[in-house]
Amino acid sequence: MSDPSQPSSSPVQHAIELTKSIIPPIHPGGRPFVFGAIGATLVVRLLSRRVGVLAGVFTAWLAWFFREPKRVTPQRPGIAVAPADGTVSHVIEAVPPAELGLGDTPMLRVSTFLSVFDVHVQRSPATGQVMRAVHKAGEFLSADLDKASEVNERNSLHIHTADGYDLAVVQIAGLVARRIICQVADGDKVTAGATYGLIRFGSRVDLYVPAGSRVLVEAGQRTIGGETVLAELPAGH
Repeated sequence: MSDPSQPSSSPVQHAIELTKSIIPPIHPGGRPFVFGAIGATLVVRLLSRRVGVLAGVFTAWLAWFFREPKRVTPQRPGIAVAPADGTVSHVIEAVPPAELGLGDTPMLRVSTFLSVFDVHVQRSPATGQVMRAVHKAGEFLSADLDKASEVNERNSLHIHTADGYDLAVVQIAGLVARRIICQVADGDKVTAGATYGLIRFGSRVDLYVPAGSRVLVEAGQRTIGGETVLAELPAGH
């Protein structure tokens, strides 16, 4: 039974709360595009209803593309969660980006390719502190190519986790992606699963974990950013 001392919510309030639980919010980096598209749609609709409908569909797609759904992140220690939604394209040994100063010792790299249908926000793979955040200009090759990790435009983070591990997570631009947004800087604290950035329109995200980690995914598998555990980090590191 409901508490008679508490006011019951109106049908309108209930509908609003239900809508919020179904429709994810829009990442701030995508709002200018969505609001601009809404304005353009209103203008176009005055000129042509048919074209206005098409513009409305495109606006709805933009809002969906820039969605930032809530995620439930595993909290057990010694793990690294997926920094992005997408498909695992590579699991190999590779040296982390030189600009992070992590040395020449190879780490395990899990690369995730994001299509235009995936959520495009990036999430911290673990709780810790950003030791270094570096943006590097480069090319815009197809993000599913292995060499895209080295030559494409990217934004790299070195995260020292609360458990004492050093991780690297790299946002990589692709053929269509021309804008990388990173909301954290050197010294910032990050929480596992929390959003820290966005890549606009098709991209790739690389996660580097220490050698000896147990990678739990393989090429071709789908990941859910902030929820899928990509690796168990080596004990006694």
